[in-house]
Amino acid sequence: MTRSQGIALAALASFCGVFAAQAQIDPSKRELIQLGYNLPLEGSAPRSAYAFYYLNIPHFVRTNLTLRLAVAPVYLDSELGVSHAIAPHTDIGFGVAGGGFADTYSEVRAGRYLRSESFTGHGGGGSVSLYQLFNPGQRIPLNGVARLESHSSFYERDTKTAPDFILPKNRTTLNVRTGLRWGGQEPLMIPDFAMEISAWYEGQLRTRIGSYGFAGDRKVEQTSHLFWGRALLAYTLTNWHHNFYVNLTLGTSLDADRFSAYRLGGVLPLAAEFPLTLPGYYFQEISARQFVLLGGNYSLPLDRKDRWAINALATTAGVDYSPGVEQPGHWHSGVGGGIRYRSPHNAWQMVVGYAYGIDAIRTTGRGSHSVGLLLQFDLERANVALFEPGENPMRSRGLQRIFGGFFQ
Repeated sequence: MTRSQGIALAALASFCGVFAAQAQIDPSKRELIQLGYNLPLEGSAPRSAYAFYYLNIPHFVRTNLTLRLAVAPVYLDSELGVSHAIAPHTDIGFGVAGGGFADTYSEVRAGRYLRSESFTGHGGGGSVSLYQLFNPGQRIPLNGVARLESHSSFYERDTKTAPDFILPKNRTTLNVRTGLRWGGQEPLMIPDFAMEISAWYEGQLRTRIGSYGFAGDRKVEQTSHLFWGRALLAYTLTNWHHNFYVNLTLGTSLDADRFSAYRLGGVLPLAAEFPLTLPGYYFQEISARQFVLLGGNYSLPLDRKDRWAINALATTAGVDYSPGVEQPGHWHSGVGGGIRYRSPHNAWQMVVGYAYGIDAIRTTGRGSHSVGLLLQFDLERANVALFEPGENPMRSRGLQRIFGGFFQ
């Protein structure tokens, strides 16, 4: 397998983490296919892409069981949720996740992707989660989560890893997460409605710590502590169908290393449960010890049926860098725009866009450009006829024309 293939699979695997830490068992039946890709127009960068199949089945085998699966190439994330396991509003989840390239690390420093300091990682483990609903019967749910997870990581050299670069030791990490989430957001590319205020803590305890890198110039901390919170609102105006999304996320940490730092960059909405997007930047380009990030997106429909729309987005973030990856300036901003299309019945939708990283460091100075593609296919909605009665199905060749060039 080539280095580029390995990076691509690593990116595809890593994005399944978006579903690994939900704050409650999802009560809705879902069957989705999600794809996303960001392409920098200058410089060498880690692959920024995801492709996965997401399935959520309430009443699986028994009425109190829910099965959740997120499947990407060489990676699987799953959880079996048991409703009312301890009390009427207390649920338990048992999770298993892992696969190839899941723990790959890419070093990006001052706008440069350093392949000589990057390496491949594989891993997996299991978790037990406790979900508690604190306000049953209320319109906006308040959920609490407590999770204990064991995760093992195994590292190997890439073809471009420097010969004198010492890899970190294979290790097992014990993660403890607790949090409160008021409201929430569905796992959709562009939600029509969402509201969330949440606060979280995660503690990480590692085995086999020590130095690695060039002559031991960096180290793996035995314990790291992360604290973060998020407030978001997504709303669609009923008559005009204008959609807006605003998000404020901030976080800090204690004893964070390269593996536990907050990573900001890229424009992929399902890159993580808490995506820290920066338009125009490389994927996870910025490593931060603490940060504050404010972003927004506005969608303006171009037709009465809201099939075509113009999207505009902007994000700004203030960061305090992790040790060893500092760079000039502590403020980063990016803007972007694109065209969105939704099919009848919203069975699938696609966004094609452009982004500009205003403060990103490149060889020519500040500023970087990228283009991207997002695609969501909702198999549940597709069960409704994709074509109106009497409509000529050969009109679907427009989709074949759009994607045909990728497979020729």
